Amino acid sequence: MNSREEQLAAFDRLLDIMDELREKCPWDKKQTLESLRNLTIEEVYELGDSIIENDLNEIKKELGDVLLHIVFYSKIGSEKKAFDIADVANAISDKLIYRHPHIYGDVVVESDQEVLQNWEKLKLKEGNESVLGGVPKSLPAMVKANRIQEKAKGVGFDWDNADQVWEKVQEEISEFQEEVKADNHELMEAEFGDVLFSLINYARFVNINPENALEKTNVKFIKRFQFLEQQAKLDGKKLEEMSLEEMDVYWNKAKLL
Repeated sequence: MNSREEQLAAFDRLLDIMDELREKCPWDKKQTLESLRNLTIEEVYELGDSIIENDLNEIKKELGDVLLHIVFYSKIGSEKKAFDIADVANAISDKLIYRHPHIYGDVVVESDQEVLQNWEKLKLKEGNESVLGGVPKSLPAMVKANRIQEKAKGVGFDWDNADQVWEKVQEEISEFQEEVKADNHELMEAEFGDVLFSLINYARFVNINPENALEKTNVKFIKRFQFLEQQAKLDGKKLEEMSLEEMDVYWNKAKLL
């Protein structure tokens, strides 16, 4: 691996390239904080995909793309005389030191949970009016639910064990089924949301990341369904003309791959 000196030299090289692109490249010169926003979100999702696929080479590439955006925003910030990359790095360094008094102070902790609890307490001292105030509104719903639960746990608002959570899951499923029988769509939607929220809670208790779990299932389904499509085409069949039983034959073959 690279030495610290080589790492710093590589980062310095990136800063020089960013300066040059911002000065000479028509596309780079045109970008603003606002125009980069959606591109940044896309890059983070691409990083997430490579992590799900456990492709270390792609992770390296996607991290580079994310790092480029951080440097790009910082360059624009410096042009506005608001902040530069040093301010960004120092700000996060100061925050990390402040949020880790068990490392940089005299606070004693016995577990990672105590670290999280101290973290949330410190955030409230910083002026946050609510423990949940720092949860981004634009997060995908499943990620947001998981984050909300983690933050509530940080101040002790949580179930005692997984069995209690599973009982809640069953309770919510029962309530959802009642509304399905009553054909009350508005309440069905509300109860279904409760089912999902409780399942996400249970996943947290058994150390499963629900977003990762669902995405892996998505990838698995896509792979199997595309196999079904390919095999049916090879056999001269059209899916819309096949029965479910016929499609299941290919589906079961796909499950063996």
